[in-house]
Amino acid sequence: MVNHVNFIWNIAESLRGPFKPAEYGLVVLPFTVLRRLDAVLAETKPNVLNVAKATESLPDVLRELRLAEASGHQFYNTSPFDFAKLVADPQDLRANLSAYLAGFSENVRDIFERFEFDKTLNKLAEKNKLFAVTEKFAQADFHPDVVSNIDMGLIFEELIRWANERSNETAGDHYTPREVIALMVQLIFALDDEALSKSGVVRSIYDPTAGTGGMLSVADEFLHRMNPGIQLNLYGQDYNDASYAICKADMVIKGQGVENIALGDTLTEDAFEDKRFDYGLSNPPFGVDWKDQRSYVDAEQLSLGFNGRFGPGTPAVSDGAMLFLLHLVSKMRKPEDGGSRMAIVLNGSPLFSGGAGGGESNIRKWLLDSDLVEAIIGLPKDMFYNTGISTYIWVLSNRKPDERKGRVQLIDGRDMFVKLRKGLGSKRNELSDKDIETLVGLYSEYEESEHSKIFRKEDFLYRTITVERPLKQVWRPSADAFETARKRALKPFGRTLAELDLVLDSLAGDWVDQTEQQFRARVTEQAERYRIEMPKAALTALGKAFATSDEGGTLATDSKGKPLPDPSLRDTENVPWDEDVDDYVRREVLPYAPDAWVDRDKTKGGAEIPFTRHFYQYVPPRPLEEIDRDLEAVMYELRVMLVEVER
Repeated sequence: MVNHVNFIWNIAESLRGPFKPAEYGLVVLPFTVLRRLDAVLAETKPNVLNVAKATESLPDVLRELRLAEASGHQFYNTSPFDFAKLVADPQDLRANLSAYLAGFSENVRDIFERFEFDKTLNKLAEKNKLFAVTEKFAQADFHPDVVSNIDMGLIFEELIRWANERSNETAGDHYTPREVIALMVQLIFALDDEALSKSGVVRSIYDPTAGTGGMLSVADEFLHRMNPGIQLNLYGQDYNDASYAICKADMVIKGQGVENIALGDTLTEDAFEDKRFDYGLSNPPFGVDWKDQRSYVDAEQLSLGFNGRFGPGTPAVSDGAMLFLLHLVSKMRKPEDGGSRMAIVLNGSPLFSGGAGGGESNIRKWLLDSDLVEAIIGLPKDMFYNTGISTYIWVLSNRKPDERKGRVQLIDGRDMFVKLRKGLGSKRNELSDKDIETLVGLYSEYEESEHSKIFRKEDFLYRTITVERPLKQVWRPSADAFETARKRALKPFGRTLAELDLVLDSLAGDWVDQTEQQFRARVTEQAERYRIEMPKAALTALGKAFATSDEGGTLATDSKGKPLPDPSLRDTENVPWDEDVDDYVRREVLPYAPDAWVDRDKTKGGAEIPFTRHFYQYVPPRPLEEIDRDLEAVMYELRVMLVEVER
């Protein structure tokens, strides 16, 4: 394998000058695919040419079936050319290459069209490099008897990695760090080792944001190492033409189904609408808006509800990553059919963004209620090429082992990394093999430790209650209200007591028979008169002090005599899911606002996963004596330096 990779790299290096290093992949990737297909089809080529002549009058669909049958593959080539004949006629090489490419079946021709290979061939011809490159590739023996599908896949993966590192697109849109993929792959298979090692086992793996196919390739490589006899069906979809071409080419080289890789926007064009898969992997774009897909997503949600992909809700339009999470869940097999396990990389936002009743919270709550969240693994920062932000792997499953049912495992891997000697884009850190082994071990062992916490799914649920207080028509503060208000307002006021009294004393005669809103407006007006800033927090403290100590005041009521709520005093509280709301209110609200009540009609269920909070470790501040010693040492050094300067 190494010899083949070095051979192709040497071809790429020969392009220096007319081509920039970032453009090498546009040449060597499609040429590698072309040479491999040429070798794969060589033995049945004569038979295909005979069938092509005999079936010219047949309908296209029937003719294609006959040609595929003749080739022994899902694709074929009806051109009389092969690499040997191409290099035998240097004068007509460019025209012959076009004819050769046109002879492929549409499902393979599509790969070269998405590569925009014609443009590359034109440039090679213009720079007098076309014959040299074609001749060198003709010397490579990529026949399946020499290079197996697995080895050819590894060669192509290495070329993809090499091309990405030289391309400006290493910023990450189309490339997930290989060690992150390795971790995700091992996580989804970790609990299934016994089942996957059996002979004759068949499994399917799906990536809705396939990019260049890295996740599918690593999964394929890992499982074939574990069980060489396993039958894997790999499926993927991507919206970027070049990435799709590379991914599809990689799958063709591996002997996978040509139709299993689709082009299109997964959110609006689900290419595998009726399929379900054993495993799923995805690194969707996060922090990217989905306004272009919004009309389609909203229409699907409205028409299909929970029978579609987006029934639980939709996130803020500024970040569509959670839509891919829901899409991935929709691809799970039913538990009675064996169920599925999926892994997806997300940023921190899906853990906590949005309040109760919002789209993100509703999605989290649905996932937890459905017991689909198996584990969440926090990764180090600076792991990806296009962002240094915190990222997390969500492991989702609808076939949890009994001990994991109703439970969620959080694993902290944020400090498990090694520094790169040289950064690549935003990537400064990477996971070592030992780090991956440690994280997979924490997941598999499923035990509480410093880096592994296990929770009930209900621990992440809560209710947001709306606390109302009455609208008061008349204020008659008690005798001690003034003193109470002064004490409560002084700290948030942030100025001297004399200045606070200057504002309050001038209003002494106006405290009686006013609504709270009137009183607060007068305080603000009086403060402005003396050019004294009255912070909102201090104003609120004053209002609360008077509102909770009135005498003989009347309340605003509706037609049924029920108190009307004061919108300016409305507040919300998050009540843990397992706690009785009335008990919570008696303990946390009524001691401070005896006239408060809960508007039950406004109560909403919510969910958030405060990952960082659960792994927070308090670090006490340094002792003052130690700080003083350090300051004194620094001051001494400064004094010595000043003395030297004065000399």
